Amino acid sequence: MSVEIQVVEDPASVCCAMLVDTAARGGHIVLSGGSTPQAAYEQFADAIRSADLDVSKTTFWFGDERCVPPDDERSNYAMVKRSLLDPLSDRPLPAVHRMKGELGPDEAAAAYERELDAAGPPDFDLVLLGVGPDGHTESLFPDQPSLQERSRLVLGVQQAGFEPFVSRVTLTLPALARGRRLVFLAAGESKARPVAAAFAAGAKPDPHVPSSLVPPLGREVLVLLDSSAAHELPLGEEAG
Repeated sequence: MSVEIQVVEDPASVCCAMLVDTAARGGHIVLSGGSTPQAAYEQFADAIRSADLDVSKTTFWFGDERCVPPDDERSNYAMVKRSLLDPLSDRPLPAVHRMKGELGPDEAAAAYERELDAAGPPDFDLVLLGVGPDGHTESLFPDQPSLQERSRLVLGVQQAGFEPFVSRVTLTLPALARGRRLVFLAAGESKARPVAAAFAAGAKPDPHVPSSLVPPLGREVLVLLDSSAAHELPLGEEAG
């Protein structure tokens, strides 16, 4: 396991390059919600169109979803559809396994786990992760029982620990451990404290900061930050 921290001007642009490389090789990619991933997806769609790349052998999975209809503005799938899938709709698309949050947390989790099981379950080539202002990642919230799960790959989360306060579906820590490369994306001042708590040298896994529980599980962990999100890291850890 290795953890690399990179502080860059535009984390979305660096993420886009990784998406293009993985998709060009027909890899399995776990998508995340959030504004920085959305910017990466928009750049990815532009790059695929410009280079006229075939990404039809790629498979997209989701790390978490809100239990809302797929066209709801709070839906991660809706965001991915707008920013990535719709701009590529004139060409063969990747396989997309969305979480059916509208089924409710438990039924949606069971259905998604069946999809993962039917696929192998796959080793994910690239897993995109966010860092919430409270330190959560995916829909794994501080001190919730989901952090103790060690056998299931997907769980329903009845009560979100952060807004929007709707129930969720989420990959578990054992599912994230199947990722060959785990990439955290964080930008903005509100992410500085949880980033330092999760990734500063000497930081220990802490259920108060769910993001900190992921690095010990990963084969390769990259933390992509802008300068605002990195500014509470000790001097010397910010360079990347």
